[in-house]
Amino acid sequence: MRSALSRLRRRIPGRWIDDPLFLRLIDLGERQVAKLLAGLLFLVTLVAALQLSWAVLGMLFGGSDWLGGRLIGLLGDLLNLLIALEVLQNLTAYLRRRVVQIELVLLTAMTAVARKVIVLPAGSENKPELLLGLGVVLLCLAVSWWLVRAPSPARTEPARSFPEQDP
Repeated sequence: MRSALSRLRRRIPGRWIDDPLFLRLIDLGERQVAKLLAGLLFLVTLVAALQLSWAVLGMLFGGSDWLGGRLIGLLGDLLNLLIALEVLQNLTAYLRRRVVQIELVLLTAMTAVARKVIVLPAGSENKPELLLGLGVVLLCLAVSWWLVRAPSPARTEPARSFPEQDP
């Protein structure tokens, strides 16, 4: 095994198998993929916002009935756009700070579950397992968000100063 590795090292220049360089290349690729995804998501969100605007204008000037299923569908589409914007914020926050903001991820998930509750079709009250499941998921997400936001003792303790030692 070691002889095969040493032969490989002789064939490949040392800089290509150097760990810091490899990690930099992975980081660069990761950032490029995040930029591509953010650009695509922005384009999709922009087109969806234009389509939603067109649909609302058509309903306003077309004399459409706003009550019932049309309004629920419109609210669902609007919440889908808000979820897409939150995911876009997640991506841009990652690109800016190179960290995944767990609070924003949890809020996005709560928005998605709330959207599901809002757009539940009529007759869903006959499916108690579905309602219970959505409630449990939302409760778990809310508790997770609270735990992430709650100040931990490590973050709230003042920095300890050590007594100066006499020489």
